[in-house]
This record gives sequence, structure tokens and C-alpha cells, in this order.
Amino acid sequence: MPKTVIAVLNQKGGVGKTTTTINVAAYLARAQKSVLICDMDPQGNTTSGLGVDKNDLDATLYDVLFSRAEANKVIRKLDKQGLFLLPSNAQLAGAEVELVNSDKREFQLKRVLADLDYDYIFIDCPPSLGLLTINALAAADYVLIPVQAEYYALEGLSQLLSVVQQVRKTLNTSLNILGVVVTLYDSRTSLSEQVKKELEKYFGEKVFTTVIPRNVKLAEAPSFGRTIMEHDKWSKGARAYKAMAKELEKRLI
Repeated sequence: MPKTVIAVLNQKGGVGKTTTTINVAAYLARAQKSVLICDMDPQGNTTSGLGVDKNDLDATLYDVLFSRAEANKVIRKLDKQGLFLLPSNAQLAGAEVELVNSDKREFQLKRVLADLDYDYIFIDCPPSLGLLTINALAAADYVLIPVQAEYYALEGLSQLLSVVQQVRKTLNTSLNILGVVVTLYDSRTSLSEQVKKELEKYFGEKVFTTVIPRNVKLAEAPSFGRTIMEHDKWSKGARAYKAMAKELEKRLI
């Protein structure tokens, strides 16, 4: 199976982007796939959420982007089977400024990922539409958009889609939207269902059938540096991400 690069993107914070990246990747790794997570967010939440101390790193994605370190030497094999991480920390915030004057500045991440050999590469994008995100989109085959089932959820989506369209037109003609996943879904409220229906009206079949519920165990897992599969594999959140990983694979067949 050819390498598939997926950018997980929403410029709004708190939509479950990092949680989705970590847990879908973990379930695909469990299904005997080799999976790399590339932490493209200077907050480094993916890095710490996978149990890696972001303040104690000799080198990060930042160094790799500017050819100060080799990707293969910075990538960490995690305890989880087949799951790898290209870590980041606050240093990456400086990359946004440095990239402005770089030659082929939109393609630095694509260059980094070109020689890596994994079944899947997930890029956890920052909650913004700056140069780091443009790099992710220029390197990706697909965009996965998590949207929280809350008021104002659809706000900003048209801006995000127009950036994706612009990148497809000018930098990456093979970029496609893989789908939209509804997160923080609360079956007890009519609002959650209304948001899901609005998304289905707008995106049609691009909306994943699987919804990710509000779940205490999902919220807890990153503070222990664990995936939901390790933290509580029988929780509602774990079952949802397991189903989502299967649905994602089917979409790529």
C-alpha cells in the first residue's frame, strides 16, 4: 500500500484535533500498519500526549525542517506497536518566521517526508492557517477535519476550505478532503445532532458515520501520556476511535 499522508486540520482550538490524530494513528498501528505522527503544532500537545517530555528533546521537527538534523535520527519509536513520532515543542513557533525567507518555503515539510517509509503519516496541524499549516497541506494527500458538535462549530470552516482550495490550485493538485469527523458529541443534547445534520447538509458523504463522544477517559488519557487504547480500551471514546480508524481505512481503499 502506498504511503498516505493525512493533515489533521481545524484552525479553531479545542476541537479534538490532537486527540483524533493520536488515537486514529494508534488504532491503525495496532492493525499492523506502520504509522508516523508528525507534530506540526508548536504547542507540542501531540508530543506530550504520547508520553514524550517536550522540554527534554535534543532535536525536534524544527531542526529537521531547516536541515539541522536528520528526520530518521529525530523520529522516536514509541512503545506502541508500529507507532512513531516526529516530536515538536515551542521552538517550532520560530519556524513560521524563519520560513518566510526560505527558498521553496511551502515545501520544507514535503521534502522532509519524501524519504520516509510508513503506511500512514499523520500531520497534527497548528490551530492557525499560517506557513506551518500551508507546509502540511503542501505535503499531504488528504485533509481530515475534526469539528466539535457545539455552537459556532461551522464558523471559520469556509475560510479553512478556501485555504485548502487555494493550496490545491497552486501548490498541491492532488490534495483532497478525506472527511469531516464530529467530535465532542453529546447524544443527550439536540445541539449535537443539529450540528451533525448541518455538516451533512454541507459536506454530504464526507462526514464520517462514526461520531466521537464527549468522554472523560478521552480527556484524561493525554495527561498520562497514553492513547485511549492504553488508558481505557473499553471506554466509549476508545470504541469510537477504533470504529473511526476502520472507516478511514475503508475510505482509502
